Amino acid sequence: MGNNLSVLICDDSLLIRKKLREVLEKCKCAEIFEAENGNVAVELVKAHTPDLIFMDIVMPEKDGIEALKEIKATNPEAKVVMASSVGTNDQLKRALENGAYDFIQKPINLESVLNLIEKVLKEGSVNV
Repeated sequence: MGNNLSVLICDDSLLIRKKLREVLEKCKCAEIFEAENGNVAVELVKAHTPDLIFMDIVMPEKDGIEALKEIKATNPEAKVVMASSVGTNDQLKRALENGAYDFIQKPINLESVLNLIEKVLKEGSVNV
């Protein structure tokens, strides 16, 4: 399965970014960008307008909710998927209220990422 999706991974954990990159490479995504915090994520979104953004909620400097708000302000069409550990239900609710596209539970697995990519592609709002 090949697709022309460009994807941004934003997580302060290098290990999680590495694992998610491996999953996205298996899904044959065209471009994969990485950000270690919300500030970098916002800049990358402005520069590259990725089709899909995986955003950790709890991060130093700028958390996922703040980054989500800024990204949606500059690009209302952005599809931001919040990645969260167990116990962040209140934050997830806030993220969805602020325009998050979806959320996935950590640890992230191939199946949940595949389902999200299929959902994005089905909606056809991607430049293929």
